[in-house]
Amino acid sequence: MDAEPVAVQLTRIPRAASTQDLVHQLGEDGAPHGTAIVAAEQGAARGTRGRAWHAPLGGVWMSVLCRPAVPAAAEVLSLRVGLAVAAALEAGTRTPPLRLKWINDLILDDRKLGGILCEARWRGERLAWVTVGIGINVHNTIPPELGTTAVRLAEYDPAASAEGLALPVAQAIAGVTGGSAELSPDELAAFDRRDWLYGRRLTAPAVGLAAGIDRSGALLIRESDGRVTAVRAGSVVLES
Repeated sequence: MDAEPVAVQLTRIPRAASTQDLVHQLGEDGAPHGTAIVAAEQGAARGTRGRAWHAPLGGVWMSVLCRPAVPAAAEVLSLRVGLAVAAALEAGTRTPPLRLKWINDLILDDRKLGGILCEARWRGERLAWVTVGIGINVHNTIPPELGTTAVRLAEYDPAASAEGLALPVAQAIAGVTGGSAELSPDELAAFDRRDWLYGRRLTAPAVGLAAGIDRSGALLIRESDGRVTAVRAGSVVLES
């Protein structure tokens, strides 16, 4: 699925503690949809559930302000962003096909290439904005302890550059916020083609075989008795 390119206002800065925090402040100040900040490095980047994210020089470390046309679409925004960014990276580099690990990881050659973090801000019951953060390993150093589980684009395309990828990635993110509250059949088919978890045995968020996703973006897990459980949140743990 290709996201339609949209105009973005991209600001490049040498360093930030967290681009998420900077873009949240811009959202509070009334900045428009598509406002983005990319930092050459981050000192206090974060992933899902507050986990620290290693963000040194050489990667794409960016946050984009999104104002979804349909507030309920925020529930599937991370999946739409994953599809759009995977397509943008394949179009802009010589990378092999990318896969997606529910709910927010970009996978290359069975290793993590990047991650997506969507943080919504509400005013009462009204969605005000969503800040979409993304980190993509390009030429940055991978910590030794992550050497077998993380990967850089430069391993497959030495000519890839974080500077050159920032704008098309920001456009891909900003271009997928006009969808409905549920994934379309085309989006489900696109995810199926990239689904890294499918058929793998899980021990969490439920025990069973990963069996795709449904229109709400929930992970489907087939249990030993044949029942299928739909899980909308939680960390994925593969059976060792």
